[in-house]
Amino acid sequence: MLPDIVHNPQTRRFELKKDGYTAFLSYSVHNSHTLAYEHTIVPPEIGGQGIGTALVKYALDYARQVDKKVIPECSMVEHYINKHSEYGNLVA
Repeated sequence: MLPDIVHNPQTRRFELKKDGYTAFLSYSVHNSHTLAYEHTIVPPEIGGQGIGTALVKYALDYARQVDKKVIPECSMVEHYINKHSEYGNLVA
């Protein structure tokens, strides 16, 4: 089971801490209606556990909850949206 993901608005990241490492998905505010999801970073020491996927899903669900569109600058976010059509309507 993965630890909880936390939204850190000060650093504009969704973060997951595990075993002393921090994985995150960073974003920027494109405008009042749109977030640009920039990078998903998972340290190799905690890779291969689905952490990147969990961060992307959390970030997309967050955008939906706060009624924002998403610019998927991160290839992992783009790939996830392409595999899960239910998130296609979030793309700006």
